[in-house]
Amino acid sequence: MANAKGIFQYIPEVRKPEEKRISFNVKFKWTLIVLILFFVLSGIPLYGLTVNALENFKFFSTVLGADFGSLISLGVGPIVMASIILQLLVGSQIVAIDTTTAEGKRFFQGVQKLLVFFFIIFESMVFVLMGGFQAAPGMTWLLVTQLIIGGFAIFYLDEVVAKWGFGSGVSLFIGAGISKQILIQAFQFVGTNPTTGAETICLFSLKDTPCPGKVFVILQSLINPNSTEMFVALAAIIATIIVFLAVVWAQSLKVEIPLSYGRIKGYQIKWPLAFFYASVIPVILVAALVANLQLFGGILQNKAMPCLDGDELTACNGGSKFASHLTFLGHFSNGVADRGFLSWVKDPNPSLVELLIRGGFSFKLLLQGLTHILFFTSLAIIFSIFWVKTSGMDAKAQAHNIGSSGLQISGFRQDERVLESILERYVMPLTVMGGAAIGLLASATNLLGALVGGTAVLLVIMIMYQFYQNIAQQHSVDMHPVMRKFMKV
Repeated sequence: MANAKGIFQYIPEVRKPEEKRISFNVKFKWTLIVLILFFVLSGIPLYGLTVNALENFKFFSTVLGADFGSLISLGVGPIVMASIILQLLVGSQIVAIDTTTAEGKRFFQGVQKLLVFFFIIFESMVFVLMGGFQAAPGMTWLLVTQLIIGGFAIFYLDEVVAKWGFGSGVSLFIGAGISKQILIQAFQFVGTNPTTGAETICLFSLKDTPCPGKVFVILQSLINPNSTEMFVALAAIIATIIVFLAVVWAQSLKVEIPLSYGRIKGYQIKWPLAFFYASVIPVILVAALVANLQLFGGILQNKAMPCLDGDELTACNGGSKFASHLTFLGHFSNGVADRGFLSWVKDPNPSLVELLIRGGFSFKLLLQGLTHILFFTSLAIIFSIFWVKTSGMDAKAQAHNIGSSGLQISGFRQDERVLESILERYVMPLTVMGGAAIGLLASATNLLGALVGGTAVLLVIMIMYQFYQNIAQQHSVDMHPVMRKFMKV
C-alpha cells in the first residue's frame, strides 16, 4: 500500500479550488467550457483510420458519451469500467478499503485513477489490434496513440467538472451525447437527393429532398401529402415525450425514513430511498449484455459459418454442419440478428408502432415484443438485486452509514441491527420494483419507437434531472444568504 501511495504522487491531477464554496457563475462557466471542448473533440477524426467497423454498434457510442471514429472514441468507457469494478470489489469486501476515512478515500481515488489509465491503454489497443478500427499501413500505433490521448483528455475533463463544475463529467458527457442524438433525430436537415444522390440541405427543397429529422418529416408530409410518414414521425416524438414525463414523475417517488440525532433533541432529517433504487445501472447492464451477445454471435457466424444458401447451411472453406450448433444465437445481417434467440430479445427495429402504421404488423412481431419486454424486465430485476448487494447499497450497508453518522430512527434505540431490520422492509422491495419499472420503461420505449433507444432515453432524463436539481440548489443558495447559512455552505 505504501508503494502504491508513492505512485499516486506522480499522477497529474486537476487543482482543487481554494474557495470552500464555488459560486454559481464559476461552476456554470467551467461546465460550459468543458461541454464545448467535448463537442470539439468529438468533431476531430482519427488520422490514419481507414475502416470503422464499430459503426454497427451505435448503442455503445450513445451510452458511453463517445463518437466512434473521432478522438474521443473511448468516451467515458474506461472511467465507468474502472469505477464499477472497484466499487464491486470494495462493496463485496474482496478489496479492503475504508472509504469512511479521508486517507481511505484518497487511496480509493488513487487506485481508481490507475485502473482508468489501464483501461484507456487496454481499450485503445483492443479497438485497433482486434480490427474495430483498421489503420492505414504503418499507422497502427499512431491510431492507438490518438485513442489514448483522447481517453486521457476525457478523464481530465471529467476531473475539471467534478472539482469546478456541476455534477460529474461522466454524466455530462453521456447526457450531451444522447441529447445530440435526439436533436439529430428530430431536426436533421441534411438529406440525400433521390435524383442526384448528393447530400443537400433539405430545408431549401422540401418538395424534392426528404429530410431525416422527424420534425421536418412532418412538414414535408403536409406539403407533399403523406399521412403514413407523418404519423410515423409523430409517433416517435410523442413516444419520447410520454416516456420523458413518466420518468420525471417516477424520479420524484421515494420513501423517506425519519431520522434524528440522539444527542440533539428536536433535530430531525429524512433519509430518502428512491423508487429507482439502483438507478439506471440494471438496464445498462442488460442492454450491454444483449449488445455483446450480438457481437459474439456475429463473430461466430463469420468465423464458423461464412456461407449461407438461403435458409440452408452449406459447407464453406472446410466448414461443417457442426457450425449450425455454434450459431444458436441467430443469423446476423449487418450486425443485427434477424432470426434465432437474439431476434426475440433484441431491440425491435423498426418499432412495433412504426410497423403498425406502415403495415406488416403480425402476431409473430407482437410475440417478439412481449418476449423483449419479459427478457428486459426479468434481467433488470436480477441485475438490480446483484448491484444493490455488491455495491454497498443493501440494508446492512445503509444501516452502517446511518449509524456511523450518529443518526437513529425516531422512537428506536441507536443500534445498527435495529436500523437494518427496519430498512430491510423497504430496500429489497424498492430494488425489485424499481428494477422491474426501469426494465419495463426501457423495453416499452424500444417498442414505441422513441427518437433514441429506451436505455438512452432513461439515461438522459435521469442525468438532466440530476443536473437540474444541482443547478437549482446552487442557484438558490447563491440568491439567498439565509439559505446558505442554514445549509452551512
